[in-house]
Amino acid sequence: MSDPLIFIVSGPGGAGKGTIVDELMARDSSLWLSKSWTTRAQREGEPDDAYVFASRQAFEERIEAGGFLEWTEFLGNLYGSPLPEVDEACDIVLEIELNGARQVKSAHPEARVVFVRPPSREEQQRRLQGRGDPDHHVVERLRKAEDEEREGAVLADFVVVNDDFERAIAEIQAFIGAVRDSRR
Repeated sequence: MSDPLIFIVSGPGGAGKGTIVDELMARDSSLWLSKSWTTRAQREGEPDDAYVFASRQAFEERIEAGGFLEWTEFLGNLYGSPLPEVDEACDIVLEIELNGARQVKSAHPEARVVFVRPPSREEQQRRLQGRGDPDHHVVERLRKAEDEEREGAVLADFVVVNDDFERAIAEIQAFIGAVRDSRR
Protein backbone atom coordinates (compact mmCIF):
# COMPACT_ATOMS: atom_id res chain seq x y z
CA MET A 1 0.00 0.00 0.00
CA SER A 2 1.37 3.43 -0.87
CA ASP A 3 1.59 6.24 1.65
CA PRO A 4 -1.58 8.24 2.19
CA LEU A 5 -2.10 11.33 0.09
CA ILE A 6 -2.20 14.67 1.88
CA PHE A 7 -4.87 17.14 0.79
CA ILE A 8 -4.59 20.63 2.25
CA VAL A 9 -7.71 22.79 2.20
CA SER A 10 -6.73 26.42 2.72
CA GLY A 11 -8.12 29.87 2.14
CA PRO A 12 -8.90 33.08 3.96
CA GLY A 13 -11.21 33.16 6.97
CA GLY A 14 -14.83 33.17 5.87
CA ALA A 15 -14.20 31.35 2.59
CA GLY A 16 -16.12 28.31 3.83
CA LYS A 17 -13.26 25.87 4.31
CA GLY A 18 -14.77 24.26 7.39
CA THR A 19 -18.16 23.69 5.79
CA ILE A 20 -16.52 22.25 2.68
CA VAL A 21 -14.25 19.95 4.68
CA ASP A 22 -17.18 18.73 6.81
CA GLU A 23 -19.08 17.80 3.65
CA LEU A 24 -16.07 16.11 2.05
CA MET A 25 -15.62 14.01 5.19
CA ALA A 26 -19.30 13.04 5.18
CA ARG A 27 -19.15 11.97 1.52
CA ASP A 28 -15.78 10.16 1.41
CA SER A 29 -15.01 7.55 4.09
CA SER A 30 -11.46 7.14 2.79
CA LEU A 31 -10.53 10.64 3.99
CA TRP A 32 -9.23 11.27 7.52
CA LEU A 33 -9.37 14.77 9.00
CA SER A 34 -6.48 15.92 11.13
CA LYS A 35 -8.14 17.73 14.04
CA SER A 36 -6.27 21.03 14.49
CA TRP A 37 -5.26 22.35 17.88
CA THR A 38 -5.75 25.97 18.93
CA THR A 39 -5.18 28.16 21.96
CA ARG A 40 -8.05 30.49 21.05
CA ALA A 41 -11.25 30.48 23.04
CA GLN A 42 -14.15 28.42 21.76
CA ARG A 43 -16.73 30.61 19.98
CA GLU A 44 -20.28 30.68 21.27
CA GLY A 45 -22.20 27.90 19.53
CA GLU A 46 -19.04 26.30 18.14
CA PRO A 47 -19.01 22.50 18.52
CA ASP A 48 -16.66 21.10 21.20
CA ASP A 49 -14.92 19.02 18.54
CA ALA A 50 -14.27 21.89 16.11
CA TYR A 51 -10.67 21.96 17.40
CA VAL A 52 -8.66 20.51 20.21
CA PHE A 53 -8.89 23.57 22.45
CA ALA A 54 -5.62 23.64 24.40
CA SER A 55 -3.88 25.90 26.86
CA ARG A 56 -0.89 27.84 25.54
CA GLN A 57 1.36 25.77 27.84
CA ALA A 58 0.04 22.44 26.52
CA PHE A 59 0.40 23.67 22.93
CA GLU A 60 3.98 24.86 23.51
CA GLU A 61 4.86 21.54 25.17
CA ARG A 62 3.58 19.71 22.09
CA ILE A 63 5.69 22.00 19.85
CA GLU A 64 8.77 21.16 21.94
CA ALA A 65 8.00 17.45 21.63
CA GLY A 66 7.81 17.73 17.82
CA GLY A 67 4.14 16.83 17.84
CA PHE A 68 2.93 19.11 15.03
CA LEU A 69 3.14 18.72 11.27
CA GLU A 70 2.83 22.52 11.14
CA TRP A 71 1.89 25.31 13.50
CA THR A 72 1.54 29.09 13.40
CA GLU A 73 0.46 32.07 15.46
CA PHE A 74 -2.41 34.25 14.21
CA LEU A 75 -4.09 37.13 16.04
CA GLY A 76 -2.28 36.14 19.24
CA ASN A 77 -3.44 32.49 19.20
CA LEU A 78 -1.56 29.35 18.23
CA TYR A 79 -2.95 26.91 15.64
CA GLY A 80 -1.41 23.62 14.58
CA SER A 81 -1.92 20.28 12.84
CA PRO A 82 -0.81 17.33 14.96
CA LEU A 83 1.26 14.62 13.39
CA PRO A 84 -1.29 12.22 11.91
CA GLU A 85 -2.21 8.92 13.49
CA VAL A 86 -4.13 7.47 10.57
CA ASP A 87 -5.05 4.17 9.01
CA GLU A 88 -2.87 3.89 5.91
CA ALA A 89 -5.99 3.11 3.85
CA CYS A 90 -7.14 6.72 4.34
CA ASP A 91 -5.90 9.91 2.75
CA ILE A 92 -5.26 12.86 5.07
CA VAL A 93 -7.14 16.17 4.97
CA LEU A 94 -5.69 19.25 6.66
CA GLU A 95 -7.88 22.34 6.98
CA ILE A 96 -5.26 24.99 7.64
CA GLU A 97 -4.32 28.56 6.86
CA LEU A 98 -1.81 29.52 4.20
CA ASN A 99 1.32 29.70 6.35
CA GLY A 100 0.63 26.18 7.59
CA ALA A 101 -0.02 25.01 4.02
CA ARG A 102 3.40 26.34 3.01
CA GLN A 103 5.04 24.48 5.91
CA VAL A 104 3.37 21.18 5.02
CA LYS A 105 4.08 21.61 1.29
CA SER A 106 7.74 22.31 2.09
CA ALA A 107 8.05 19.16 4.21
CA HIS A 108 5.78 17.08 1.93
CA PRO A 109 6.05 18.38 -1.66
CA GLU A 110 3.65 15.66 -2.82
CA ALA A 111 0.83 17.22 -0.74
CA ARG A 112 -1.92 18.81 -2.83
CA VAL A 113 -3.30 22.24 -1.94
CA VAL A 114 -6.94 23.15 -2.58
CA PHE A 115 -7.40 26.88 -2.13
CA VAL A 116 -10.96 28.04 -1.36
CA ARG A 117 -11.94 31.62 -2.22
CA PRO A 118 -15.03 33.43 -0.99
CA PRO A 119 -17.32 34.78 -3.73
CA SER A 120 -16.77 38.40 -2.62
CA ARG A 121 -15.40 40.49 0.25
CA GLU A 122 -18.97 41.36 1.24
CA GLU A 123 -19.94 37.69 1.53
CA GLN A 124 -16.71 36.91 3.34
CA GLN A 125 -17.47 39.69 5.84
CA ARG A 126 -21.03 38.41 6.31
CA ARG A 127 -19.76 34.88 6.99
CA LEU A 128 -17.13 36.07 9.46
CA GLN A 129 -19.64 38.18 11.35
CA GLY A 130 -22.19 35.35 11.22
CA ARG A 131 -19.86 32.93 12.95
CA GLY A 132 -19.29 35.39 15.78
CA ASP A 133 -15.82 36.75 15.07
CA PRO A 134 -15.20 40.04 16.94
CA ASP A 135 -15.27 43.13 14.69
CA HIS A 136 -11.52 43.76 15.00
CA HIS A 137 -10.79 40.17 13.89
CA VAL A 138 -13.18 40.55 10.94
CA VAL A 139 -11.34 43.70 9.84
CA GLU A 140 -7.95 41.99 10.20
CA ARG A 141 -9.07 38.87 8.30
CA LEU A 142 -10.52 40.96 5.45
CA ARG A 143 -7.31 42.99 5.25
CA LYS A 144 -5.22 39.81 5.15
CA ALA A 145 -7.46 38.09 2.56
CA GLU A 146 -6.11 40.06 -0.44
CA ASP A 147 -2.57 38.81 0.18
CA GLU A 148 -3.77 35.30 1.05
CA GLU A 149 -5.69 35.00 -2.21
CA ARG A 150 -2.73 36.20 -4.27
CA GLU A 151 -0.28 33.88 -2.48
CA GLY A 152 -2.78 31.01 -2.38
CA ALA A 153 -3.23 31.10 -6.14
CA VAL A 154 0.53 30.55 -6.51
CA LEU A 155 0.77 27.74 -3.94
CA ALA A 156 -2.45 25.95 -4.87
CA ASP A 157 -2.78 22.89 -7.06
CA PHE A 158 -6.49 23.67 -7.38
CA VAL A 159 -8.51 26.85 -6.72
CA VAL A 160 -12.28 26.89 -6.18
CA VAL A 161 -14.61 29.82 -5.55
CA ASN A 162 -17.17 28.90 -2.89
CA ASP A 163 -20.14 30.70 -4.45
CA ASP A 164 -22.16 27.54 -5.18
CA PHE A 165 -21.62 24.96 -2.44
CA GLU A 166 -22.64 21.83 -4.38
CA ARG A 167 -20.54 22.82 -7.41
CA ALA A 168 -17.54 23.59 -5.19
CA ILE A 169 -17.83 20.20 -3.47
CA ALA A 170 -18.19 18.39 -6.81
CA GLU A 171 -15.12 20.16 -8.23
CA ILE A 172 -13.00 19.32 -5.19
CA GLN A 173 -14.17 15.69 -5.23
CA ALA A 174 -13.24 15.48 -8.92
CA PHE A 175 -9.79 16.94 -8.14
CA ILE A 176 -9.23 14.42 -5.33
CA GLY A 177 -10.34 11.60 -7.63
CA ALA A 178 -7.94 12.74 -10.36
CA VAL A 179 -5.02 12.87 -7.92
CA ARG A 180 -5.86 9.39 -6.64
CA ASP A 181 -6.19 8.06 -10.20
CA SER A 182 -2.78 9.48 -11.12
CA ARG A 183 -1.18 7.30 -8.42
CA ARG A 184 -2.52 4.05 -9.85
